[in-house]
Amino acid sequence: MRALNQRLVLDRLRRHGEATRPRIAADTGLSKPTVGQALLDLEQHGLVRTTGRSLTGPGRAAVVYQAAPDAGHVVGVDIGRRAIRIAVADLEGSIVARLDEPNRCRSASALVRTVSESVERAVASARLRPHEVVATVVGTPGIPDPAVGTVHRAPNLPGWERRGLLHELVSALAVAGSDVVVENDANLCAVGEHALGAALGVDVLVCLTVGTGIGMGLLVEGKLFRGAHGAAGEIADLPYGPLPSAAGARRPGPVEAVAAGQAVVEAARASGLTKARSAKDVFRLARAGDARALRVVEQEAEKLAYVVSAVTAVLDPRLIVLGGGIGGNADLLAEPMRRALGSMTPVVPEIVAGQLGEDAVLAGAIATALGTARELVFDRRGLRRAAGDVG
Repeated sequence: MRALNQRLVLDRLRRHGEATRPRIAADTGLSKPTVGQALLDLEQHGLVRTTGRSLTGPGRAAVVYQAAPDAGHVVGVDIGRRAIRIAVADLEGSIVARLDEPNRCRSASALVRTVSESVERAVASARLRPHEVVATVVGTPGIPDPAVGTVHRAPNLPGWERRGLLHELVSALAVAGSDVVVENDANLCAVGEHALGAALGVDVLVCLTVGTGIGMGLLVEGKLFRGAHGAAGEIADLPYGPLPSAAGARRPGPVEAVAAGQAVVEAARASGLTKARSAKDVFRLARAGDARALRVVEQEAEKLAYVVSAVTAVLDPRLIVLGGGIGGNADLLAEPMRRALGSMTPVVPEIVAGQLGEDAVLAGAIATALGTARELVFDRRGLRRAAGDVG
């Protein structure tokens, strides 16, 4: 019971901010002596601290308490084909260190080493010791499979699908007992936009990421939906046009082959835009009013609408958030997508641009790590054990 009271008081401070003992008692329904004992225990273990006194109201000024943000720290990592992004945050989610660097790795082993060394530098730049990192969450393309230690469907990262690779990555990052989780990047994009971006307060949403590859993160009732094997949202594998004659031909998947970055470039060149070297060039020309580029963009929107229509028929999301290097061009894609969807499905969800841009995956990684870290910090500080000893 004592541990439950501590948890209740700590959750109150984390969710709603600093407060006095009377205020906490009123909000939690606990008695003032019970709140006082819980605060004493939490303060002794470094999870709560005083910030001053409240001078409002009659009588003696009351002590104000807050959850200690530096009781632990988390690390978020975004492994992309072109860049590696790392952030270190305290338990309030405030970023205390940030590191971004190009991904020039040509092998999986080199990438694991680079990520591990980069995390070490980021933690050191935050003036933290390794054991102060409680949880680390890594975002990666593909489907992490802890059972066999690999990442399926990650062809854009050389060697990343090698058996045992996932175990190597987790071992390299599990410094001083840190909890390490590897998650699909589109899933984390959805979590990030839900926590801090365009999808705040939305209960059923889809985050469609389109760039070098294509992926989708799904939140149902505000919670990440991974499916039975972690493959929910792997829309690159959806059929599009004639089915391939062999399984080996599904690399990249059908939708990725027709709608990801390289497909946009090929469509532009087929339209006569021979100088377009990247999807970014195509969208720049479209934004400048080039008729051929605008037609390529409209075709891309129609392809994405085809994918979204299938997901809409199953999930009926309230919101579609567009992200990634191509998806970030929602000002050009959203309206033709709506028109195309209107001819495919009776229900057209709202389509908006993601608000977090390149930081969406990193934001989702931090948000996910915080959920784990806040529980682990409570356990590791010995509060439950100490409460059990008292009983």
